[in-house]
Amino acid sequence: MWYRVLLLSSLSILPLTTSAELRHYVASLDQSQWKLLKNSPVACTLEHDIPSYGRAVFSSRAGKELNLQFTLDMWQKPDAVTDARLLSKAPMWRPGVMSRTITDLHYQKYFNGEVPKRAAWTMLNELERGMEPTFYYTDWNDKDSTVAVGLSSVNFRGEYADFKQCLANLLPYSFDDIAFTVLTYESGGAELTRSSKAQLARVQQYLKYDQEVELVLIDGYTDSFGGRSINQKVSEKRADAVKQLFVSEGIAANRIKAEGHGERRHVALNTSDSERERNRRVVIRITKPEE
Repeated sequence: MWYRVLLLSSLSILPLTTSAELRHYVASLDQSQWKLLKNSPVACTLEHDIPSYGRAVFSSRAGKELNLQFTLDMWQKPDAVTDARLLSKAPMWRPGVMSRTITDLHYQKYFNGEVPKRAAWTMLNELERGMEPTFYYTDWNDKDSTVAVGLSSVNFRGEYADFKQCLANLLPYSFDDIAFTVLTYESGGAELTRSSKAQLARVQQYLKYDQEVELVLIDGYTDSFGGRSINQKVSEKRADAVKQLFVSEGIAANRIKAEGHGERRHVALNTSDSERERNRRVVIRITKPEE
C-alpha cells in the first residue's frame, strides 16, 4: 500500500488521490516476449504483448533519415482525451532504483497512444538497461481509477540487437520517393538516360522488398518525331520492358499494368532536344493500402 501511494503522488499531472485504485498491466517474467515481426530493407517492427491490455509497437521505415515511431496499441481505445505520463521505472526485483519522467502525453479520443520520436528512442534505451517504461493515466471510464501500463525488459536485449541491425539495413529512400517516378530516354530508342537508370534501380530494389505494394501502373510515351504507328509501338515496348524487369524481380505480373500511349499526352513542346527528352518517358505509379 505504501509503494502505491508514494508512486501515485508523484504523478502531478493526473487528478489522483491516495485512495485511487491502481490497475497495473505488465507482462510477468514468464509472459514477457519481444518479437521482430518485420525485418527487411523497407520496414522494421519490434512488438511486445501486454497481457489483458494490447501491445507495444516500435517501428521504422525506409527513408532519407532514420525514423522511429512508438504506438501503444490498446484493445480498448480512449473514450475521451486523456492526459498521461510516461515514466521509466525499475522492475519490482530492482528496489531502490529511482524512476524518471520521459514525457507527458495526450491520448486522443478513439486513437492508440503514440509517443514522439525522441521519447521513443529514450524508451528503447531504458529497456536496454533493464528499466520498465510505464504509462500512467486516469481511466476515462472511472475517474477514481488509475491505469499503469508497463513494458517489461525481460527477453528484450536479443530482439533489440536484431532490431538495430534491421534499422542499419533500411534503404535510404522511402515509398514516397519512388511512388511516382518519371523515366526519360535517349533519342530514338529504348536506352534510358543515366539519371533514369539510377532511379529505376531504386524502384526495382524497393519493389523487391515491399510486400504491401498493391498495383504498379506503367505508362509509356514518345515524342512526336516519326510516324504515329511506330511511336505507338515504341511506347508499348518501353512500358513492357519496365514491366518485365519488375517481373524478373518477383513482382507478380497480375499486379503490374503496362500501357503505351505513343505521342499523346505531351508534357512539353517538341521544338528542342530538352523538350523532346521530357516527352520520351515512362511514368511509374505505385499504390499500396492506406494505413
